[in-house]
Amino acid sequence: MSDNKLRLQKFLAERGVASRRGAEELILAGRVTVNGHPAVLGNSVDPRQDLVAVDGVRVEARRDKPVYLMLHKPRGVLTTMRDERGRRCVAQLVSERPERLFPVGRLDRESEGLLLMTNDGDFANAILHPSRHVPKIYRVTIPSGVAPTQTAALAAGVELDGERTAPALVRELIVEPDRTVLEITLREGRNRQIRRMCEAVGLSVARLKRIAIGPVKLGTLPPGKWRELTAEEVRRLWK
Repeated sequence: MSDNKLRLQKFLAERGVASRRGAEELILAGRVTVNGHPAVLGNSVDPRQDLVAVDGVRVEARRDKPVYLMLHKPRGVLTTMRDERGRRCVAQLVSERPERLFPVGRLDRESEGLLLMTNDGDFANAILHPSRHVPKIYRVTIPSGVAPTQTAALAAGVELDGERTAPALVRELIVEPDRTVLEITLREGRNRQIRRMCEAVGLSVARLKRIAIGPVKLGTLPPGKWRELTAEEVRRLWK
């Protein structure tokens, strides 16, 4: 590979289009072209010469100033920058920002809470990479009692898709006759993991809210609002 060439997904991540994993999904979905031809995984590009486009919009060779936001995603909003069915998505909540941002990871439609957004693909990759084990803390409301055996099973790990989940930290915050509020800390990120873990031990989830990612806490940020991370928050997330 020439010194000027980059893997396509790395190029897209560096230009703030998506994380590397997200860029791979864009390529596989047929939404990326290189010099007018559909891209495939494994393509490399020369940023000085090749024309790369996503959904027909050219990706500029220059890189914008890195931006790091935290958003309080409300329930009912999709963690995506566009939806072909016209459903509400997080792009609408940050539409006043001039940069091309993307979410770092996902919260499912009915979940709420802290979502990081950026145009820095390397930052997103660092947060999401399994080797980093960045803790994510959730407040989980169960519309029933929770037996000690169920709490222990969640903490020890349950079988999902033929593979046991990593140990989790589980604390009871509120215990009432008709509801239990748990705080669950995960150091991995699978699709709808907490909902599926609870289902595996016989529990249903009435409400799921992410309240922290690493050292960054949601705090009192209102639903649907965002703020820029402080330089110290960004530094601590990188660290």
